[in-house]
Amino acid sequence: MKNNLIPAATVLVLKDSDNGMEVLIVKRSKKPPFENLYVFPGGKIDEGDNHKDWELYCDGFNDLSASKILNLRSCGLSYWIACIRECFEEVGILMATKSSGEKLDLLGKEKIKFDDYRKELINQNISFLTICKDEDLVLSTKNIAPLSHWITPQFETKRFDTRFFIAYLPEKQTVKHDGMEITQSIWINPQEALKKAIEGDMQMILPTTENLKLCADFDNAEDMLNSQKNPTKNDIKPILPKFFKDNGSWNVLFPGDDGYENY
Repeated sequence: MKNNLIPAATVLVLKDSDNGMEVLIVKRSKKPPFENLYVFPGGKIDEGDNHKDWELYCDGFNDLSASKILNLRSCGLSYWIACIRECFEEVGILMATKSSGEKLDLLGKEKIKFDDYRKELINQNISFLTICKDEDLVLSTKNIAPLSHWITPQFETKRFDTRFFIAYLPEKQTVKHDGMEITQSIWINPQEALKKAIEGDMQMILPTTENLKLCADFDNAEDMLNSQKNPTKNDIKPILPKFFKDNGSWNVLFPGDDGYENY
């Protein structure tokens, strides 16, 4: 069943505001397979995300510990790398610090330099690993926590094995979507986003709305992130939705629901 699945990583970037906890939601372009949908930043795992040197640029995190958390034999760290890379490419947020511990200032003195890096990365003229090496960066992998694991239903022609993560917006950074793959970016309270999805104002797919629901029990982003930082391999089980038609209406079953194994 899993032979045709494409590994992917998606990240819910969170921040706290006067409106309570807010999550970054972006609108995809007309390009398939997620055309015009409101989603979270992310994408498929690239070959470069698996490079052996990445362990040198993570804050004490390695592939063994990452793979253990995700219940994988290996290559777990690549999901964290993909989260950070995709977030930088798509919305200009870079979850990293200097090796000295100094925080990046992408609103001030380092804005132009990292804007240029981002353009080069999007145009595939430089690798993300090279940027980290040249700028002596340490990726903030410990501040990115797994949230859920979704598998695209079997009736879809292009299927993803997607890990969803949460992360906190770094200081001295802001959102600037790329204008190509991403045509809109908004900070919004998760409950408000769900309301807009139900009312048809924001078109979302099931994994997006279900992950927003996971935010409902938290008043602030820091609490939510801390609650997810030390999961075991049994805490986050894969979700493969199964859809069926009943009396002309589509219904969905999740693992553990009555009748799930019949479809």
